[in-house]
Amino acid sequence: MQGNTTARVRAKRRDGVGQAASVRGARSRGTRPGASRVPAADLRRVAGGRTLACPPDVGGCPTSCRSTGMASRPSRFAMAAAAAASLFIPSQGLSAQGTGYTPDLYYELVGVGDVAVSPSGAYVAFTVTTVVEDENRRHREVWLQPLSNGRPDGDPFPVTSPNEESSGPRWSPDGSLLTFSSSRDDDPNPVWFLRVDGPGGEAFHIEGVDGPPVWSPDGSQIAFVRAPDTGDADAADARDAREGWIAPDDVSRTLDADRFDGRVITSIRYKRDGRLSFQPHYLTQEKRQIMVVDAEGGTPRQVTRLSFNAGAPVWSEDGRVIFFTGDEREDDELDSENSGDIWAVDARGGTVRRLTSNPGSESAPAVSPDGGTLAFLSSPARGSQTDLMVAEIGSDGHFRGQPRNLTADWDLSPGAPMWTADGSAILFSAGIEGDSHLFRARAAAAGPAGASAAPVEQVTRGARRLSSFSFSGSGRFMAFTATDPVTPPELYVGAADGSTEQKATRFNDAWLSRVTLMPAEELTWTVEDGTEIQGWVVRPVGFREGGSYPLVLKIHGGPHSAYGNTFFPTFHVLSAAGFFVLYPNPRGSSGYGHDFQYATRGEWGIVDREDYLAGVDAALEAYPEIDPARLGVSGGSYGGFMTNWLTATTDRFHAAVTSRSITNWESWWGMSDAQGLTEYEFYGTPWEQRDLYRRLSPISYVENVTAPTLIIHSEQDYRTPIGDGEQWFMSLRKLEIPVELVRYPRSTHGLSRTGEPWLLVDRLERLRSWFEHYLIQNPPAARAGAEEARR
Repeated sequence: MQGNTTARVRAKRRDGVGQAASVRGARSRGTRPGASRVPAADLRRVAGGRTLACPPDVGGCPTSCRSTGMASRPSRFAMAAAAAASLFIPSQGLSAQGTGYTPDLYYELVGVGDVAVSPSGAYVAFTVTTVVEDENRRHREVWLQPLSNGRPDGDPFPVTSPNEESSGPRWSPDGSLLTFSSSRDDDPNPVWFLRVDGPGGEAFHIEGVDGPPVWSPDGSQIAFVRAPDTGDADAADARDAREGWIAPDDVSRTLDADRFDGRVITSIRYKRDGRLSFQPHYLTQEKRQIMVVDAEGGTPRQVTRLSFNAGAPVWSEDGRVIFFTGDEREDDELDSENSGDIWAVDARGGTVRRLTSNPGSESAPAVSPDGGTLAFLSSPARGSQTDLMVAEIGSDGHFRGQPRNLTADWDLSPGAPMWTADGSAILFSAGIEGDSHLFRARAAAAGPAGASAAPVEQVTRGARRLSSFSFSGSGRFMAFTATDPVTPPELYVGAADGSTEQKATRFNDAWLSRVTLMPAEELTWTVEDGTEIQGWVVRPVGFREGGSYPLVLKIHGGPHSAYGNTFFPTFHVLSAAGFFVLYPNPRGSSGYGHDFQYATRGEWGIVDREDYLAGVDAALEAYPEIDPARLGVSGGSYGGFMTNWLTATTDRFHAAVTSRSITNWESWWGMSDAQGLTEYEFYGTPWEQRDLYRRLSPISYVENVTAPTLIIHSEQDYRTPIGDGEQWFMSLRKLEIPVELVRYPRSTHGLSRTGEPWLLVDRLERLRSWFEHYLIQNPPAARAGAEEARR
């Protein structure tokens, strides 16, 4: 399995983020809509100071906020105007001066998300995330952006305390209340409310609401999901703190329970990545049920009594029925399908009614404004196409006739449906060839046979990724976050038809003004069967034509995810260190159609290997400054598997960094929380497909590895457990290949995205320094010379 790919290469290079032409004829990229500059937000509190005001004419803050001595709103605006020139310089992507992105600059980035437009369209609420470097943690607050006729009207400002963690804002139907989640001292209830329809006020609880609230259309009732109480507080406090550690169907017995503090497990699904506590058996955890309480507060009534978890409740238009999702088979540990159905129950309680029954999954129910139609997502079986469905519903919550498919002829995967205000169409987001955008489907566009009568329309455009869409009650205005390869996510507002938009926040402009970022340049190539592959290249900071530079091939996870036009710190860290970076979307990636996404089934490391090696050839052809004798490869999860696979099946790479990787599919299956992945992708269990599991395992070819390899793994990663990293380390060490294993404590599969800030930054520095050492400071030629001299 050694040697180079035999793929035919047809490289097409497109320079600049906003200059890419259409790819594969799927759609025209268009140019990024112009964004007029709006008044700058005062970021002194986010950037280090802690003195921003809670505007007295827009609700107010909790008591802890008022104790900070904050100034009035006019005073804050005056200070913001004085600071604007230095704090908010418009981003140009590549600054005329400044340093490249070094790992420690991560601490200064500001994140924006959780967008929610008020029903009147007067405000956009959103979450702002910063890093508190000295305390090795992230901090989240809820902010408001005032709007006028769908345009920013003044500065955004915080409405929650700088001393508490707050996120996830949502509005009541009349817009008078803003709700959010916040952890505060010893208060066990994370759900808070804030009045926004009058002066003053502090955040408060509504009695009985202790789960994310979902208001009935008339605002009179609130539904939420939570596990029911199993006893009074005194009894709970008196219970053994270790209750739930032992499966109720255990057979073995301890001699002395006071001397045993372990776990007795009888369930395959006892662990989940990101959840550090174990669930030894499904009966050790109460199921989440739907609760309803009057909007004024009171004692909640439990309207479901299910043997499975309820989720995603939505009200019928008349408030009589609640639709929700649930998987009746969730405790069947031998069922590896991604299953789930849509259910309905009377808001007063009673018998639940199952509305769908596919072997696959139905999710994201959304009721039309007139109450007559339910939209939802449907995937008939694992690995099948996800489609947007609509079904007529009666006043009793039952379907009238068979659901109709709105996206039968559309080959991408729609996101959660959102109805337009007039009910004529359904909006949803989707990934498309490295971008993410808003799309529209006419609600009457499908017949009973499921063939689309009209195409899906793309609403937003540009070489970028948009997310967290939210709309005003009238449906005229929307808000969302947007990012591209040289811009972290910021808030945008505009017309719901995508015709106009404005950038509403500039939290990262000061950061961008002093950091040099190289733009992404689109590169496509064609492999042997005629499939066109899309990728991007980032040049090194300080690039000069005619120079010589190393390249690092970056491989995304999944494999059914995608790289694209979004901000990736890792790429810029490598670029600043003097590397070209190539990041492709090979077969197996999402956003290119269903067949493309599952082209690797049963062939992980075969067809995708061809795509990656052909991509390296295409980059070498398009960029003669890349030194083919100094190539690195790096990836995480599936990307870690592929990094191991490439270094074991070709000698083209001279250094590697493999994160949360997979080396042995048989042992991975026995340790991971995601066995269903390979049971589908590899057509069965390890004993049913023993040859395939072994043939596709990098460990089977480890003796061929020559690249010095840095192995990065989290100790609490239950998705790709650390045992695989240890096997790779032991093998390479025995083979006398330069290798290091870095183990990160208190970390899960998401270390590179959501891990502790200190550890996340440490990972970036180790990745950079490893490639610097082996591809710049001590390149392959120098190593070969030193080895020859020793002989």
